[in-house]
This record gives sequence, C-alpha cells and structure tokens, in this order.
Amino acid sequence: MQETPNKLYTYEDYLKINDDNQYELIGGELILVPSPKTGHQRISGRLYKILANFIDKNDLGELLYAPTDVVLSETEKPQPDILFISASRLDIIAEDNIKGAPDLVIEILSPSTTSRDRVGKSKMYYTHGVKEFWIVDPDAKVIEVFSPGEKNWNLVEAYGQDGVLTSSLLLGLQINLVNIF
Repeated sequence: MQETPNKLYTYEDYLKINDDNQYELIGGELILVPSPKTGHQRISGRLYKILANFIDKNDLGELLYAPTDVVLSETEKPQPDILFISASRLDIIAEDNIKGAPDLVIEILSPSTTSRDRVGKSKMYYTHGVKEFWIVDPDAKVIEVFSPGEKNWNLVEAYGQDGVLTSSLLLGLQINLVNIF
C-alpha cells in the first residue's frame, strides 16, 4: 500500500491492507513496524514469562504480547510489545483486538522505534488512560516505570540491570533485572 503524504489513516483503512506487514496507527499515521531483533525478543520473552507466571498465580487478569492490535481511537492503533488487562476489565478483549487502553503497556526500544515510543506512543497511552507504562532500554539495560501524573507521565523509578523492579499496579511483583538483561 503506497502512503499518501498528509493522509490520515483510520482503523478501517488499516483493516483493508492486504499484505504480510505489521503496522501501527499513531495519530492517523500508518507506520510500518519492522520485525524485532533477537535481543529484543529475548528480553520480551523473559519479561513475558515472569509477568505471566505472576499474573496467572494471582489471578490478576490477562497478559498479551505483540502483535496484538490495541484500538484506542479511529486513528490510533498501537501494537505494544507486552500489555496487561486487569481481571475487572477483561471485557475490552475482543476476538480481533483490544478495544480500549490496557492497564499496563510495555514498550521495548529499538533504534528505529525509540523516538516514537518515547514521544508519540507515550503521549497516546497517557491520553487514553493507561495506568502504568514501562519503557525497556536494552542498550542501557534500564527499565523506566511511569505512572500518570496531572498532565503527563511521572517517572516512578528507573531500574538498572542490578535492580529489582516493582509495580504499584501489580502489587507484590518483584523482577530481578539481571534475569531480564
């Protein structure tokens, strides 16, 4: 599908695309999402495994991973690397997508996505009511945990490779980051 400059794409336009590529819609911009590198996938898999075990053991809700369409509006459809939906909100999970903001969104940075994840997607998640947002930086070996503030995200904590990540959303969770990086 050839992109038209200044055209705002909608979720309906996205559904008409018939190729094998992955796309996100951020503010009406159709963005081709490249396949992640193996290091990204290793980190994603390790985080997912630990989170899934914790969430399942405590019957907290459902954990999903990319590519899963999250429809936030007609022109915003990201595919977060990992997302959590609490048990009280499982009704936003449809067969084809998630209809609304997850409780937790985790984005793992890569060179081609760093700016978009930190700025455009971060603002979008905040605006639509995500309760906790993690940015994982594989190069710096850091996970930043954010919670919503009055006008933007507040950095709760930046955890280094030797840190133990905790979450105010997932009480009791402790992730020793040496096991992630």
